[in-house]
Amino acid sequence: MSPDVFAVVLCAAALHAGWNALVRVGLDRLLSVMLLRMSGGLLALMMIPLVGLPSAAAWPWLVLSGALHVGYNVFLARAYTSGDFGQVYPIARGSAPLIVALVGLMALGDQPSLMGYTGVALLSGGIWWMAVRGAGVTRLPRTGLVSALTTSAFIAAYTLTDGLGVRANHDAISYIVWLFLISGVAMGSLLLVVKGRESLKAMVSHYRVGLAGGAMSMAAYGATIWAMSQAPIAMVAALRESSVLFALAISALFLGERLSRQRLVAGLIILIGVVVLRLG
Repeated sequence: MSPDVFAVVLCAAALHAGWNALVRVGLDRLLSVMLLRMSGGLLALMMIPLVGLPSAAAWPWLVLSGALHVGYNVFLARAYTSGDFGQVYPIARGSAPLIVALVGLMALGDQPSLMGYTGVALLSGGIWWMAVRGAGVTRLPRTGLVSALTTSAFIAAYTLTDGLGVRANHDAISYIVWLFLISGVAMGSLLLVVKGRESLKAMVSHYRVGLAGGAMSMAAYGATIWAMSQAPIAMVAALRESSVLFALAISALFLGERLSRQRLVAGLIILIGVVVLRLG
């Protein structure tokens, strides 16, 4: 992986952890996620005049990804309802790189080097160590665990979908803008069906956080999608999950969550995985 792609993905990881932490804004978790996604959709709408239409080959991937992102957001909100940010985030992110690597190898012929696979394994192992051994005395309820694992499956699915979609489109910026517009419209429609119009009033007072989170989310995933057009999808997906390191710092410094020795050990394993990926 080239130094510029490596640096861009690390920045994306930091932004991703940041917008996930904003899900704890004063609303219930589903409304918080919807606020951020709808804000991202609004920002994307403002950018539409600046980008071209996606290619015909990219539209099926965009539609599929939009649907997968809805599932991801719903289960992410459900998982955050059941557990702490520092518990849920590592589990939700931990399985996805391995799934992406296996599918990429078997179905897409997208094969990283041996060092790349070693980095993927170290990152995934460290993330799972943090999730399972670093949660402290409070165990994540079964409903939260199932929701987090389901979220991970959606992450793997939309990562592979968007990796193929951006390659079909040959324009990362156009792809991400249209994807966020589609996702924002889909989440807004779901909001009206599930919560009704009254929920919009509850979200208005949090619009600043929504716009900030929406911008962070778009920048983070936009950078990731660009990187997937430049490097093997599995390596980008794994390096992106170094966001767990940033989440660890956020949970301890800003959310008051416990930073145990086990979490520090897991963080060291993840850091080694990041270094190995860079060398690969």
